[in-house]
Amino acid sequence: MSIVTVQLGQCGNQIGFEVFDALLRDSHSFQGLCSKRENEAYQTSCKERFFSEEESGVPIARAVLVDMEPKVINQTLSKAAQSGRWKYGQHACFCQKQGSGNNWAYGYSVHGPRHEESIMNLIQKEVEKCDSFSGFFIIMSMAGGTGSGLGAFVTQNLQDQYPNSLKMNQIIWPYGTGEVIVQNYNSVLTLSHLYRSSDALLVHENDAVHKICAKLMNIKQISFSDINQVLAHQLGSVFQPTYSAESSFHYRRNPLEGFKDPALYTSWLEPVHAFNVWKTQRAFSKYEKSAVLVSNSQFLVKPLDMIVKKAWNMFASKAYIHQYTKCGIEEEDFLDSFTLLEQVIASYCNL
Repeated sequence: MSIVTVQLGQCGNQIGFEVFDALLRDSHSFQGLCSKRENEAYQTSCKERFFSEEESGVPIARAVLVDMEPKVINQTLSKAAQSGRWKYGQHACFCQKQGSGNNWAYGYSVHGPRHEESIMNLIQKEVEKCDSFSGFFIIMSMAGGTGSGLGAFVTQNLQDQYPNSLKMNQIIWPYGTGEVIVQNYNSVLTLSHLYRSSDALLVHENDAVHKICAKLMNIKQISFSDINQVLAHQLGSVFQPTYSAESSFHYRRNPLEGFKDPALYTSWLEPVHAFNVWKTQRAFSKYEKSAVLVSNSQFLVKPLDMIVKKAWNMFASKAYIHQYTKCGIEEEDFLDSFTLLEQVIASYCNL
């Protein structure tokens, strides 16, 4: 089952590169704890899921790269080619010369409709290369303009054109201290639109990843490259080929038994349906033992509530609204987004 990755904006393209690089480095190394036959099956499964191969034997990422400025895409293509291990497709990228200026509305209402046909054609060609297509993995930020605005537009189009295929969006939650003055507007609009068109949002908070770099990895001067490598490792472990719980292999001691405690879940959801275990004997990224947890929980209620409140305070004073209305996003669109996210917050608080 193959996955097509759509990398959007500076953030999406930089993280996308790190994810593919981490996956291929892992699959090329022989890890302990499993037989040669199992390792070869693992490598084949990983490559089929994320890469296709051309005649030269060099794996080509199943990806489409999109940005409204060429700099980051050119850097990403070059880094992949220079690695010698893998590369992106020659005609799998789309870029222009004018960015979105950190304006969600410009990415969604201007760049989206203007370049819809070109971008969707690239994605369709990538899907047609898959023998067994399972869905899309969309990498984007939600603070800027292209990744968030154009990302929301593309996801909406994917929902319309591929309604039966899984669409998972990996979104980068901005620093609480702020990177962009209108990041809270952009975040509210992004989340409300993805709520309607995406099947799942996989969220990473910049603040949380920054703490990992500082406290667990003891990095003194943390760069975006450090943060992206941590993200890539986490995402790689999520997508690592695994066995289902019904497989014949069982660990001698299962550290996950505690997750079967009914007290962890809502009263209307049985633990047997709420928690699934997937495992493999094959180590990931040179770690003899590792575990990754993907959960749908209340942990985002506080940061989501904070973003909504900050955006509402700006909206109440009409700050920067003109930048959005001139691109076709009306005040009613903001109000609809606020209402939807308030409902989401209330639903999670009532779990």
